[in-house]
Amino acid sequence: MTIGIAAAGTGGHVFPGLAVAEALVNLGTPPEDIVFFGGDRIESTVVPEAGFELVKLNLAGFVRKFSTDNVRVLAGVAAGARLISRQIADRGVSAMLAMGGYITGPAALAARRSRIPLFLHEQNAVPGLANRMAARLARKVFVAFPAAGAQFARAEVVGNPLRPALLANPPNQTRALERYALDASRSVLGVLGGSQGADALNQAVQRLVDSNPGYQVLHLAGSNQHQEWTDRAAERPGWTVVPFEEHMQFFYAAADAVVARAGALTVSELAATGTPSILVPYPGASGHQEANALFLAAAGGAVVLAQPELGRLEHEVSRIMEPAERARRAAAAAAVGRPNAAVRVAVEVREAIQ
Repeated sequence: MTIGIAAAGTGGHVFPGLAVAEALVNLGTPPEDIVFFGGDRIESTVVPEAGFELVKLNLAGFVRKFSTDNVRVLAGVAAGARLISRQIADRGVSAMLAMGGYITGPAALAARRSRIPLFLHEQNAVPGLANRMAARLARKVFVAFPAAGAQFARAEVVGNPLRPALLANPPNQTRALERYALDASRSVLGVLGGSQGADALNQAVQRLVDSNPGYQVLHLAGSNQHQEWTDRAAERPGWTVVPFEEHMQFFYAAADAVVARAGALTVSELAATGTPSILVPYPGASGHQEANALFLAAAGGAVVLAQPELGRLEHEVSRIMEPAERARRAAAAAAVGRPNAAVRVAVEVREAIQ
């Protein structure tokens, strides 16, 4: 029996979908019995590379204001639902898991028309529009954060599905430091600028390095911006810039503390790996990132710093890098981590078709 996974648009949707797919395979589902539905963005590369088939749809998300563009979006949703319905029938899809974002609408409608169980996963503490609209059609909504669970009638808090490579046999710090040619005698501050980079964070990193701190900086600057920051780092010892890290288990193993945006996947990875952090929510994320960050901060695992307050970053980093503070926040982060989310979702989806 085939399982459909609708995941598209951003890594925050796609990578948790891949984590569930890999958990399904580990539970005995053949990879050829899993089909992804998506579009032409990140999923068009990473899904086939992971060994799964991707059926592409030409869709766009809603414009969050009155716009005639939304008429075309609705037409695309209807057309996408028809295409997915045909795929469900042709491939014998017996259950659908939708990971939020613009692909969820047509996937949910197609599952309803085809009379197969629909499951949703919501990655953020503030539920997205697509999942809110599709929830009434779902058998269950899996959520990453308790705040989101309170907004759905049939919800279960499971955490964000994380890919097994992040958690299974993680490298020790010595191996991780060697990967980045870092000095084993100095502590490491990791900085996550995101896959596209985060200019405000990248600028703040330079100010940190210029203050001559006692720690060294491992900086994932973003694939779109790394060359500029690589050039600047070449003139400053103790600053290592990496454009993108496919194997994030090495980054977390190397870092004693992390400065990052507060995307749902990042927050979940920080908790699952027990990494203390300073989170700077992206101001344009409609409150999603702020809510994600506040969850980890309330547990004691993170400090939240609004972007206009980045002038305080040096002070906050100095505090969190102190050994006692670092240990306290690491334990607090780990206490709310949910490393088994992918398996929990996979088990329930499999049970629905057996």
